[in-house]
Amino acid sequence: MPPSETLDLSRLRPVLPSPLQPAEDDRFARHGVRLLLKRDDLIHPDLPGNKWRKLSPNLRAAAGRTVLTFGGAYSNHLRATAAAGRLLGFPTVGVVRGDELADRPLNPSLARCAADGMTLRFVDRTTYRAKADPEVLAGLLSAFGECCVIPEGGSNALAAQGCTELGHELRGRADVVAVACGTGGTLAGLAAGLAPGQRALGIPVLRGGFLGDAVRELQYEAFGGPAGSWSLDERFHFGGYARTTPQLHAFADDFEQRHGLPVERLYVAKLLYALTALAEEGTFPSGTTVAAVITGRPWSPLMSTMR
Repeated sequence: MPPSETLDLSRLRPVLPSPLQPAEDDRFARHGVRLLLKRDDLIHPDLPGNKWRKLSPNLRAAAGRTVLTFGGAYSNHLRATAAAGRLLGFPTVGVVRGDELADRPLNPSLARCAADGMTLRFVDRTTYRAKADPEVLAGLLSAFGECCVIPEGGSNALAAQGCTELGHELRGRADVVAVACGTGGTLAGLAAGLAPGQRALGIPVLRGGFLGDAVRELQYEAFGGPAGSWSLDERFHFGGYARTTPQLHAFADDFEQRHGLPVERLYVAKLLYALTALAEEGTFPSGTTVAAVITGRPWSPLMSTMR
C-alpha cells in the first residue's frame, strides 16, 4: 500500500461502542456495589480491546508504511500489530526481546506473528532496554528502511488520544472505571475521556512502581498536562508481568463459571481479582457503580479468526 493512501480501518468492522454488561455478583452486591463489564474484548477478533483503541490512531498515522514495534516473546501487542498488517496489507517488523530465541523454534505466539507476515528481529536484552536510544533505533531503522515506529505496548500520545473514546463511551455509566495496566496508555486516555466526577482506577500487572510517572508523561504528551481523575493500586500484580499463581487461576475459573466470561489471565484476571478484593475491603462506598474494562480474551494458537 503506497504511503499516500488513506488506511481505511472501518473495513475491519469493529464493534463500537463495545457492549456494557451488568454482572450480578454477590461479592459486590452485599457491599452495595454494582459491577459492570465493559466488553472491549468484543471490538475485533484480532485487535481486541485496548489493542484496537491504541493501534488504530497509530495505523492511520502510518498510512500504509512499514510499522516497526517491540515486544516480548508472548506479546499481545506484537500479535495484534502483525494481524493488522495482514488484514490491511502493510508490512510489519517486530523487535523481540531476547536474542537467545533466534535459534529456537518459534513459540506459538511468535509463530502466529510470522504467519501473519511480520518480520521478526531478535535483540539481546541490553539492546532491548535501550530501544528508545536514538543510536539503537537508528541501527534498527537502517536495517528496514523507512518505518513508522510504535513503542512497546503501543503506548504513545496517539494511543492515549485513541483511548479517550473509551472514556467517552462510559460517561455517565459508572462512578469508577477500572482497567489493568501494562504501559499506561489505556489509563492515560481513559481518564481524559471520562466526565467530571468519574474516576479511573488502574491495576498495574508489572512490579516496579514506575507506572504513575509513565501515565503522567503520556498525558503531558497527548493532552498538554494532567487530564481527568485517576489512581493506581499496585498490590495485585501477582509477582509481575506474565506471573500468575494458583490462587489467581482459581479465582478466574470461578469468575468464568459465575458470569460466562472467558477470563484472560495476565491482565483481566488481575483486574477482576483486585476489584473483588477492593469491594470486600469496603473501598467503594455503598451505591457505587464500578465498570471493569475487559481489555482482551484468552489466546491460544488454535484460535482462527478472519483468516
